[in-house]
Amino acid sequence: MAEISFEDFSKVELRVGEIVLAEKPEWSRKQIRLEVDFGDEGRKQVFTGLSPWYKPEDLVGKQAVFCTNLPPKKIENFVSEAMILAVETEKNDGFTILIPQNKAKNGAKIY
Repeated sequence: MAEISFEDFSKVELRVGEIVLAEKPEWSRKQIRLEVDFGDEGRKQVFTGLSPWYKPEDLVGKQAVFCTNLPPKKIENFVSEAMILAVETEKNDGFTILIPQNKAKNGAKIY
């Protein structure tokens, strides 16, 4: 595993966002399009390949952890403005998103 400096890690913006909209685009088998509320930081559109493990309607209203300072990524004719964080399950049969244990303020920075 490659080490990074604390200075490099401190450049990563991890924030809590609330998923206010989730839908499956017709053009994709794996993608889910999210609209995420980051409080004072505004709303961002996020695409995630988690549809094999999540239904869009099950994500709406959930808070999750996102990396918010990656450059925008073009997916088909759309732009993804952040990345949701997920971890492979213990049995290696899927992924689960990282969700705060307690309700946090939308846009809260993770330290």
